[in-house]
Amino acid sequence: MTAKEPGAHAMEDPEGQLETALIEEFLRARGLDSSALHALPEDERKRVLTEASVYAAAKLAEVEARAHFVHKIHGEE
Repeated sequence: MTAKEPGAHAMEDPEGQLETALIEEFLRARGLDSSALHALPEDERKRVLTEASVYAAAKLAEVEARAHFVHKIHGEE
């Protein structure tokens, strides 16, 4: 069996999709898109991507905390 069979789809990580969307949101809020990001000097690009990653991680933690709270108040734990 090959790693990718015709018609086979890899399972996608919903949290990974949300992380990507949050990073894109961060970049758009700063007036950047993929091509503008690649046009930045390497040190600036790295700084912006680091900031975007920190932003996304904080938002993901918030989503997880809210989900945990909702489960707790509904007695699902």
